[in-house]
This record gives sequence, structure tokens and C-alpha cells, in this order.
Amino acid sequence: MTVHTPTWREHLASPLTWHYAGFAVLLVAVIALGARFGLDWAAISTHTHDTILDRQIQLHALKSEIDPLNGLDKRLQTTSGQIKTFFATRIPANYSTIATQIGNLEVASGVRLTNVRYGQRPPANNLSEIVIDAGITGEYPQIMKFINSIERDKIFFVITGMSLTGQQGGMVNLRLELSTWLRPADAAASGIPPAQEPGQQQGANSAGSAAESPQQEGQPQ
Repeated sequence: MTVHTPTWREHLASPLTWHYAGFAVLLVAVIALGARFGLDWAAISTHTHDTILDRQIQLHALKSEIDPLNGLDKRLQTTSGQIKTFFATRIPANYSTIATQIGNLEVASGVRLTNVRYGQRPPANNLSEIVIDAGITGEYPQIMKFINSIERDKIFFVITGMSLTGQQGGMVNLRLELSTWLRPADAAASGIPPAQEPGQQQGANSAGSAAESPQQEGQPQ
């Protein structure tokens, strides 16, 4: 018996061959589309991740800007209360309160104040600065006690300058400059003259060196 071997033309003409060919083409197409889809999906996923990360960074920045404002109303109320308390307890009501307290500290420490001068500066921030320039005579421990008492006093005193003017035996002469504050209306009613600048004070001292007044300079009449 003779076996018939199909030729290549017969293979091409066979429907089965075309089925295989069509399947191969479809398989290649599916693989190509799958690869393209995978690349596109990876690109989309990377872009989405970057977008989400960028939004998270922006959100964190906004929170950082907003966080200091949380509770701001309560902090403002607390600060306002502290300012009111400071004005009520540390700012003297009038000139007499200042002068009386300095006199009390003088007696308590044992020093002697001479040539006490008061002056007021123009109002600023709802307060008028009262500058005080005085000579202090006493032993060193007494002067230190007076200075410590000034710094710890209930009235808000700020020492702005100190200079040693002489020493005789155990006695020390010290020039002290300090400031306190009054409310503008109280300062205007005090009768304290305007504060003189250092150059003006030197000229006034030179002009007044020929005569001395029993009343402390700069104090209201």
C-alpha cells in the first residue's frame, strides 16, 4: 500500500492550518496588547502615586501653617488677662505712689538719696515712661540692698544705668538711673516735667551749679 504524504500546498489549503495560523496571530496580538496594557498601567500607577504623594505633602504643609492658629482665641484671652493684671498690679496709679515707694526703700535700706530728678517721656503703647535720676550715698551693702529692693519691688522699676561717682572710707556714692511707667492720663496730671536728654541735663546742671534749690529737681510742686 502506498502512503500519501500531503504537500505544502495541501497544507496551506487545509482549514486546520489556517486555524493554527489565526490562533498564532491572535496569540501574538494578545501578548502585544497585554504588554502594552502592563506598561500603561505601570505608568498610570506611578503617576497616581506621585500625585497622591504630592497631595499629601501639600496637606502636611497646610496643617503646619494652620496648627499655630489652633486655640489662638484662648491664647489671646489669656494674654489679655495677663496684660490687665500687669497694669493693675505693676503700674503705679500716680506720681505720689512712685515717690512714696522710693522713699520707703530708701529708709529700709539705710541709704541716702540726693539730687533726685524726675522726667516723663511722650506716651507710647498706652504708657508714659517716667525716668528717675538720683544720687545714692551709703555703705556698699546698703546700696546693694536698695538696688535689690528696686528690682524686686511690686512697682515695675527698670534700672537703666549705674555709675560710681566717688568713695570716701566705707561710704560709696553711686548715680542711679531707672525708669517706671504711668498711664498717659496719670502722667499728664502728675506735673512731672518732660525728660531731658543727657546733653540737656549736663547744660542744666552747669547753669544751676551756682545755686541750689531745697526741693528735688523735677518733682511736681
